[in-house]
Amino acid sequence: MANKLIIVESPAKASTITKFIGGSVKVMASMGHIRDLPKSKLAIDVENNFEPQYINIRGKAALIKSLKKEANAAKTVYLATDPDREGEAIAWHLAYLLNISPESLCRVTFNEITKKAVQESIKNPRTIDKNLFDAQQARRAMDRIVGYKMSPVLWKKVKRGLSAGRVQSVVVKLIVEREEEIEKFIAEEYWNIYANLLAKDAKKTFEAKFYGKNDKKLELKNKAQVDEILNNIKDAEFIITDIKKGEKKRNPAPPFTTSTMGQEASRKLGFPLKKTMSVAQGLYEGVKVPEKGVVGLITYMRTDSTRISEEARAAAKTYIEATYGTAYYENRYYKTKNGAQDAHEAIRPTYIDLTPEKVKSSLTNDQYKLYNLIYNRFIASQMSAAEYDTIAVNIKANDYNFKANGQSIKFKGFMKLYVETKDFENGEDDELILPLLEVNQKLKNEKIEKKQSFTEPPARYTEASIVKVLEEKGIGRPSTYAPTISTILERRYIQKEQKQLVPTELGKIVNKLLIENFGDVVNVEFTAKVEEDFDDIAEGKVNWKDTIAAFYGPFAEQVEKVEKELEHVELVDEVSDVPCEKCGRMMVIKYGRYGKFLACPGFPECRNAKPIIETIDVPCPVCGSVVQEKKSKRGRKFYICENNPESCEYISWNKPKARRKVGASRKGRSRNKDNKKSKDNKEI
Repeated sequence: MANKLIIVESPAKASTITKFIGGSVKVMASMGHIRDLPKSKLAIDVENNFEPQYINIRGKAALIKSLKKEANAAKTVYLATDPDREGEAIAWHLAYLLNISPESLCRVTFNEITKKAVQESIKNPRTIDKNLFDAQQARRAMDRIVGYKMSPVLWKKVKRGLSAGRVQSVVVKLIVEREEEIEKFIAEEYWNIYANLLAKDAKKTFEAKFYGKNDKKLELKNKAQVDEILNNIKDAEFIITDIKKGEKKRNPAPPFTTSTMGQEASRKLGFPLKKTMSVAQGLYEGVKVPEKGVVGLITYMRTDSTRISEEARAAAKTYIEATYGTAYYENRYYKTKNGAQDAHEAIRPTYIDLTPEKVKSSLTNDQYKLYNLIYNRFIASQMSAAEYDTIAVNIKANDYNFKANGQSIKFKGFMKLYVETKDFENGEDDELILPLLEVNQKLKNEKIEKKQSFTEPPARYTEASIVKVLEEKGIGRPSTYAPTISTILERRYIQKEQKQLVPTELGKIVNKLLIENFGDVVNVEFTAKVEEDFDDIAEGKVNWKDTIAAFYGPFAEQVEKVEKELEHVELVDEVSDVPCEKCGRMMVIKYGRYGKFLACPGFPECRNAKPIIETIDVPCPVCGSVVQEKKSKRGRKFYICENNPESCEYISWNKPKARRKVGASRKGRSRNKDNKKSKDNKEI
C-alpha cells in the first residue's frame, strides 16, 4: 500500500505527476467533480439559510469506493485538484467523502506541472481555502436559483424544456442587442479623394489622401461636393508645404490570459473557444516527449493575470539573447487589469528549452499550433520594442490639403518573432515607403480618383469579440467563457454564421421575455456586480449566504409577481395560413431546437409537421423562379431554387445578387459559379 495518496482531477495529470514522485506514492484521478447538486430539484434550501443539498454524482460509486479504500490505507492524502475556485470545491468534496478534515494540511496546488513545482507544493501543503470554496458555492447557488426560478416563465410562454441562466442570458442579450443595432442601422454616404503623385526622379507614384481646405479637415458627404473640389484642382499645382519626420516605437503584447488566448487562437488559428480550452488543458496536464517522458508544457490555462515568475523571466532572457542577441531583450513587467484575480501567472511555456519545433513530433496538429502561439507570444513579451522611422507630408493644391504618410521599420524587435493579429488588421505593420521629398517641391499629378463609400453597421460578435466584451464589462471569469458560449449555442439561442454569432428567432423570443419579466437580473451591470461579490467572498470579506440572501429576497418577490401574472395565461400557438394536407386543420407555428416549424394542432391524432420555407426577394439567377433559404445539417445557410431538382439545378452557399436581366451567357456563368458540385454539398 502507498504511504502517500495524491488525488488530482484527470488521468493525464495523474500520469504526468507520477513521473515526478518517488517512493511509495500513488496518484489517482477523481475524474472532475465527484459531488454536485442534483438536477431533479432546486437543491438550495431557501428556508434553511440556503444550505446546498449535495449528492454523489451518479455513476461514480465505484470510483468513490476505490478512492476511500486507498485513502484509508495511506498515511497521508494530498488533494491536488486545479488551483482555482472550482478545484478548491472539488478538494472540499473529496475531503468530505474521504473523512479528511479541511483544516488539516491536505491541500497542494501548482501553477505548472513540473518536477520542481510539484515537489515544492508537496513540501508545503496547506489547509483547504474555505473562502475560495464558498465563492464557488455562491456562484453555484445563485446560478441554480436564477435558472430554476426563471425557466418556468419560458415554459409557460414559449415551450417546455427551455432554460434561462444568470450569465448566459446576459450574453444572449448582448448578441440580440447587436443584431438590433445592425437591423436599425441606416448607412450614410461619404466620399474620399486620392491623388497619385509623382516626385521628380522617382519611378513610382505615391498616394496622397484628401484632408480638407485651408488646413481644416473637411468631410466629403456627396458627389456634388467632390465634383466641385475636383473641378477646382483640375489644373492646380501639387506643392509640398510641410514635412514632419519622426520615430515611433511599438511594444509587444503581454503574455496570454485565458481571454486573450481565446481571442488570438480564434483570429490566428480559427479555433472555437471550447476547442482552444480543450487543447490547452491537454498541454497543461501533460504530453509524452521523447527522452523526458510525460511533461506539462504550459502553465495553468484559466487565469486573468499577466504576471510571470522571475524564474520564467530569467529563462526567457537567456533564450532571447542566445537566439536573437542582447539588443532584442528587454525586461518587461505587465500590469494586470483592475478586478483581475492574480492567483496564477499568465499562460506561458513551462520549459523554455522545449521549443515548438523540438516537441512538434509529440503533439497533435492542433496542440502544436496552440503551443507555438503560446510559446512565441510569451517570448515576444520579453523582447525589445519595434522601432519605425515615420514621415508625414502635407501637400497643397490651390486651397485644398492632401496628406501622405509613410513609415519604415528601423529595428524589428519583438516583431521578428510574433505580431498580434489585430495589428495586421489595423495595417500597423505595413511598410509605407515614400520617395525622397522636400518642402516646396512640386509634384506631378498622375491621376485623381474619387471613391464613394457608405458607413458600415457594427460588426456581429464572434467568439473572440464577445469574450473581449465580457472581460471588459466584468461578466464571468476565465473558467466560464467557453462553457457559457457553448451552452447558448447548444440551446439554439444563437448560431454561428461564418464565425459570426447570430441570434435565432428562439433566442430573440427568449431574450424579450426575460427582459420583460426579469430585467433587473438579465442586466450587464447586475451580472458584473455579482462577480465583484464573488471576489469579495473569495477574499473573506463577506459571508456567501448573506450575499445570496440579499439577492434572493427581491428576486423571489419578482418571481411570485410574474407567476401570478401568468397564472391564467394559456400558451396559444400562432395559427398559420397553411392547411394540414392530412386533416385540413390550419397548421400552427411551433418552436424546436432548430427554430420555427409548422405542426398540426390535432396532435396526437394527427402528427403532421413540416419546416417553414423561407424565401428571399432575389429571383433564381438560372431560371428566374423563387429562391429558398435553407439550412444544412450543420446549421449553415444555403440557397436553392424552388424547382431544384426537377427543372433547375441552382444551389449555392452564397446569396444570389439581384440582376436586371438574365441572359443565356449569364445563366451559364451562374451555373458554373454558384451551382457548386463539391464534397461540401453532401451535408445539404
